[in-house]
Amino acid sequence: MKDIYRGSLVRLATESPEVMAKAHSKWDRDTEQHRLADSDPAQLWSEKKIKEFIEKQEKNSSRSFRFSIRTLADDTLIGGVGLWLNSWSHADTWLGISIGERDYWGKGYGSDAVNLAVQYAFIELNLRRVSLGLHAYNERALKAYQKVGFKLEGRMRGEGLRDGIRFDSLWMGILREEWLAAQGA
Repeated sequence: MKDIYRGSLVRLATESPEVMAKAHSKWDRDTEQHRLADSDPAQLWSEKKIKEFIEKQEKNSSRSFRFSIRTLADDTLIGGVGLWLNSWSHADTWLGISIGERDYWGKGYGSDAVNLAVQYAFIELNLRRVSLGLHAYNERALKAYQKVGFKLEGRMRGEGLRDGIRFDSLWMGILREEWLAAQGA
């Protein structure tokens, strides 16, 4: 049996609220990183406020599965990935990921972490579908999701606004049988 938390470049882990708060307060100062990962306006939060937010999420986590992302080479904390269950009866979930450490952008770490999260959703949680959304201008993320096997399922034209310019939002999904076929199972 293989380690479901270990990929080729990263492993999924868990961190204390203090460790995650410190990391997020650093990553949130990078507005490009924030704008790639989130639709909300960039906002700076103190470590204390982030820690309180994380602790509150942990108390209400029966339908969410969150992991930190650590490199295999040197055990560096580089980001986080999570699954938010829509419905057990429909067996579907939403995925979100953020690589906060710029030195690890565009080098396959995100794809590896997404693949692990998708594997967890299909193999461990026995779900059938994983969905996600992204900004059309985030071409690096689009390629990473396609590399894992996600298919473009929809586009909301002009849904967002950044710097006075409208952008599209993209919706993608992958089904269990598609992912299994790509794994050679």
